[in-house]
Amino acid sequence: MTHHGETHVIDASQVPRFAGVPTFMRLPLATGPEGYDVVFTGIPYDGGTTNRSGARHGPRELRNASSLMRQVNANGIAPYEVLNVADIGDCPVNPFNVTECLDMITAHYAAIAAAGAIPITAGGDHLVSLPILRGLAADRPVGLIHFDSHTDTGDAYFGKNRYTHGTPFRRAVEEGLIDGDRTLQIGLRGSLYSPTDYDFAREAGFRLILMDEAMDLGPDGIVRAIRERVGDGPVYVSFDIDCLDPSVAPGTGTPEAGGFLTRETQKMIRGLNGLDIIGADVVEVSPPFDVGGITSLAGATMMFELLCAIAAGEKA
Repeated sequence: MTHHGETHVIDASQVPRFAGVPTFMRLPLATGPEGYDVVFTGIPYDGGTTNRSGARHGPRELRNASSLMRQVNANGIAPYEVLNVADIGDCPVNPFNVTECLDMITAHYAAIAAAGAIPITAGGDHLVSLPILRGLAADRPVGLIHFDSHTDTGDAYFGKNRYTHGTPFRRAVEEGLIDGDRTLQIGLRGSLYSPTDYDFAREAGFRLILMDEAMDLGPDGIVRAIRERVGDGPVYVSFDIDCLDPSVAPGTGTPEAGGFLTRETQKMIRGLNGLDIIGADVVEVSPPFDVGGITSLAGATMMFELLCAIAAGEKA
C-alpha cells in the first residue's frame, strides 16, 4: 500500500451530511479500483434469499447511513491518513440468473484483487460472499472470521438449489477457498432444521462460537480466540447483520432473537486491528424491514470499523 494520505472525504462540519451525492463514507466516487488501497463497493443482489427479500436495497441505504461516519474512530484510528480509499460503485448483477450473477461478481472482485486493493462490500444477501471469495482467494485458501447467527453451510434448499444464502461457506470449503482450520463462526444461535445442521462446519474444522459460549467469553475472549486461530495469514471477514439482536437490527431477512449488541461487535472488530485482512463484507441488511434506519446505521458503522481495522496495520 503506497498511496497514503491522498483520500479526500467531505467534511460534515463544512457540508451537511444530508447534502450532496451519497457515497460510502462520503468518499470520492471512482470508476475502478486502480490506485486505491481500499475500495468500498456494493452488491445489490438478494437472489439467494429463502424468505424475506430486500437486501438488494442494502448498498443504497448503507451509503446513506454512512454519511453519519466521521473521519476518526473512537480509538483514534484515522484511516484516511494512511490509506487511499474510494467508493467504486456497485458490482454489476443479473437479478434473474443466479449462476451468471455469481460469475459477474467473481469478475468484479478478481479485478479488485488484480489492482492490489482491499474491498469492503455492502450486500446483498450472504450468497454474495461465495463469488467474492472466488475472486479474492483463487490462488490460495484464506482464513474466515464470520459473524452470523447462522452457519451458512447448508447443502441444498427446495430440491437441488445449491446456491442460496444458506450455502456459501459449504461451497467455499468444497472449492478450496477457505481454510477450515483458520475459520471461526461467531454468534451462532436460533432454531435449526436438524440436529446435524452444524456437523459440516465442525467436520471442516471450523471453530464454532455459539451464542451461549459467546456470552461466557465476552468480546475480549472472542477476540483472543480469533487472533489465536487465524494468526498472521490472510483472512476474510464476513459480517451478517443478523448476528446482531433484532432489537438493534430489525432490518434483515432472517432475524434471530438473542444476538449481540452493536457495542459488542464494534469491540470485536476493533480487536481485529492489524490482521492481514484481504477483504470484508457486511451483508443481509434489508431496508424494507428496517425501523428508523437503525439497521443501516449499524451496518455502515461496522463497515467503518472494518476500514479502521485494516488501517491499523498501516503506518502514517
